[in-house]
Amino acid sequence: MSEYLLAAAGALWLGVLTSISPCPLATNIAAISYLGRRVESPRYVLVAGLLYTVGRVAAYVGLAFVLVTTALSVPQVSMFLQRYMNVVLGPVLVLLGMVLVGLVGLSFGGRGVSARFQQRIHALGIWGALVLGVLFALAFCPTSAALFFGNVLSAVKADSTVSLPLVYGIGTALPVLVFALLVAVSAQAVGTAFGVLSKVEWWARMTTGWAIILVGVWLTVRNLLQTG
Repeated sequence: MSEYLLAAAGALWLGVLTSISPCPLATNIAAISYLGRRVESPRYVLVAGLLYTVGRVAAYVGLAFVLVTTALSVPQVSMFLQRYMNVVLGPVLVLLGMVLVGLVGLSFGGRGVSARFQQRIHALGIWGALVLGVLFALAFCPTSAALFFGNVLSAVKADSTVSLPLVYGIGTALPVLVFALLVAVSAQAVGTAFGVLSKVEWWARMTTGWAIILVGVWLTVRNLLQTG
């Protein structure tokens, strides 16, 4: 039970860190600002922010569910994980940590949301926020991809197809809801919060990245000593 609670706490933290990473953070603020830019009602902005959040959580949970279920249900994949999970876990964690601290660079191509697509989102009214949440959640940046994959890896190891991905999704939702509230109250408050989170995110990402590297090195060394 204690191991599961630790894994759940880790999933929640990875979710929060995903949401406050520079690329997703800027995307979240831009999306919520876009959704509420012509609306005078704070309630409307909050509801749009909530729907956007639900879309992000649903996308993360759905994708993680598919990946984890596939890994656990396909016989060949399941047997490989049972046999080599402990062997590959350490090096994979080291690689993920190196991505987070910037020692390894990744580049994902992609374009922003087109004007035509923005018009379609706007035509959907408040429900366009839900679609926008799903879309932006799946538009991974290098850091968010590394954090998401780390959560999937943890879910596979814990044999959790729903709960850990859900906790991760909730973690990604918390900062988004805060920003929806700030947008509804004051645009100036958003700018202040963005500056604070930008500083906090760097330290949080560095601390988490180096911690993951140390854990990965420890698991790798332990596995080598056991097999040796």
